[in-house]
Amino acid sequence: MNREIRVLIVDDEPLARRGLRRLLADAPDLVVAGEAANGRDAVELIERLAPELVFLDIQMPLLGGFEALEKLAAEKLPEIVFVTAYDEHAVRAFEAGALDYVLKPVDAERFHKTLDRVRRRILTGEGRALENRLAGLLAELKPAEAGYLRRVVVREKERIRLLNVDLIDRIASQGNYIEIFAGREKFLVRETMDAVEGRLDPREFLRIRRSAIVRIERIKELRPLFSGELEVVLETGARIVASRRYRKNLDALLKL
Repeated sequence: MNREIRVLIVDDEPLARRGLRRLLADAPDLVVAGEAANGRDAVELIERLAPELVFLDIQMPLLGGFEALEKLAAEKLPEIVFVTAYDEHAVRAFEAGALDYVLKPVDAERFHKTLDRVRRRILTGEGRALENRLAGLLAELKPAEAGYLRRVVVREKERIRLLNVDLIDRIASQGNYIEIFAGREKFLVRETMDAVEGRLDPREFLRIRRSAIVRIERIKELRPLFSGELEVVLETGARIVASRRYRKNLDALLKL
């Protein structure tokens, strides 16, 4: 009988976590030690529970999968299987580094083939040899510190599209998602406002309230309100009231 392997499931979607548990029920040697709904909790559970295998979603609120891995010491890294709806570039990177991943929605046959490979690495001790490959993957997918996003991965029906950020008029928050407005088009992307703000060039985009980022070039006028706030009017006709918390961003713009 195979020895038990402790597993951690990390995904911000409860339905996705239940789906992985259901698939793991067919593998009695894999014991689910815990679950996390974001990368921050995942780091804490990995350090406390020391799982041998983690099914890790990439795009999550608070802390994404890649960022969570960067916070862990190399010697504490368990075997990682990425669970992703990520773009083709990332998938190619996984394959080049011989790292395991499953695409959402998770296919049962692919999932169990992945389990076979992971079992073999864990039981033979080959997993440690993958640490350098994982580091290489993180370096390849992480934007350069001095650089900013130039294209955003969006889904358009059954296609994956790379949207140039120059086309973006504004971005609005929708819970754990952001809504990107580009001309007459809009796209829903699973990302947080804080995360996307940090990857946009502040010379081109301004956050004017917790739920709104606008492209500076698209600002047509600013209208003072009786409350002392400012209404931002875009060339597209969109009107957004800037909150007092982010008023300093507009003040800096007005000084120009």
